[in-house]
Amino acid sequence: MKIRFLCPVCECPTSVQSAGAAAVNWECAACDHRQVIQLPATAPTICAVCGNHELYKKKNFPHWLGLSILTFACIGFLTFMARYEWGWAWAVLLGSAAVDGILYLSVGDAIVCYRCGAQASGTTPGAEHHPFELTIHERYRQEKIRRDTV
Repeated sequence: MKIRFLCPVCECPTSVQSAGAAAVNWECAACDHRQVIQLPATAPTICAVCGNHELYKKKNFPHWLGLSILTFACIGFLTFMARYEWGWAWAVLLGSAAVDGILYLSVGDAIVCYRCGAQASGTTPGAEHHPFELTIHERYRQEKIRRDTV
């Protein structure tokens, strides 16, 4: 299992990885903050970084890649339509949709913490992991705003 997260002190991006259940003594390379991170053997039910119980599942796929496919498909479609090549225009559009669908089905899921944003990948989410809910996210966003203003 691999967990990607931001340092709780300096927000430097980092990750830890383990083959099974293990406690990892992690130290931030930027600010020397130390923390013990407990990596579970199965899908986590609590966040290994902050201990939060509210987690959600999402596709473990880089958003920039999906948006790049969409952008190139739109540009290709409009270019071929401007040249009145209808067949190629629709081939580009439908081909990009097929590539997007194949990527969606082949990519696994990641489990994400609402509070700190830590992402656990390399495991299969269980029934307790639900898709993203905006109301829960907003509650934690407001909590972070209140904490930062004090």
